[in-house]
Amino acid sequence: MPFLETNASPTTQLFYSDRGDGDPVVLIHGWPLSHRMWDAQISALLDAGHRVIAYDRRGFGQSGHPNGGYDYDTFASDLNDLLSALDLQNVTLVGFSMGGGEVARYIGRYGTDRIAKAMLLGAVPPFLLKTDDNPDGAPQELFDGMIDGLKKDRFAFFEEFFQNFFNWTPGNGSLSDDAVLYAKTVAWGASSLATQQSITAFGTTDFREDLKKFDIPTLIVHGDADRIVPIEISGKKSHAAIAGSRYEVLSDAPHAFAATHAAKLSELMIDFLKS
Repeated sequence: MPFLETNASPTTQLFYSDRGDGDPVVLIHGWPLSHRMWDAQISALLDAGHRVIAYDRRGFGQSGHPNGGYDYDTFASDLNDLLSALDLQNVTLVGFSMGGGEVARYIGRYGTDRIAKAMLLGAVPPFLLKTDDNPDGAPQELFDGMIDGLKKDRFAFFEEFFQNFFNWTPGNGSLSDDAVLYAKTVAWGASSLATQQSITAFGTTDFREDLKKFDIPTLIVHGDADRIVPIEISGKKSHAAIAGSRYEVLSDAPHAFAATHAAKLSELMIDFLKS
């Protein structure tokens, strides 16, 4: 399995999967999952003739679990290490949820010389936190409560979280109960420290200045039934902030639309890559 050593301190190893040929599509997963959340999209993109690279963020999946570096400047540095190590050009960056923050901060810090297109899928930009100049954001207490819940009982926290992630209750038939169990299993394997500190990262990082530097075609996809990253404070605002962006709203879709609406998402992604 391929790994690379990061440059940002504390250094760690990033696991990545690299398959197919052609211009690269780099997939960046959401919290608290790993690159395995992209299984359906990886298959569809490979079938459509794309080179697909998916990696695990530090602290998650098969990547190293260092004692720090769980902030977006470091995450963007790790992404830059990946693009540089593989010497990738004409890249499409795809970020889901928390992963959208990596896309935004990478472009904000490193520009678009290597980047051809971007996709923000159920993504956290522009800014989730409620502040004086962002009054419809989420209160700090929400993110503090998530961290407290993880510290108190990690398993109970994820039991409730994934019900809202998928808009699912056991046995309701909206998707296989095993699909939710699989997501929980992936989340259980993540570093406790990374899981907690990443909440501060995605909950309080302001990406508004980063979005101003988007000068490439950008696809924004969001579910209008998203209970985790509400569309009104995220997808809708990112579309307004990125001139010329393509905005696709998935009707009745939860946050986890990469799983619940997998075929539709793959169709949108492949169509955007052709444009």
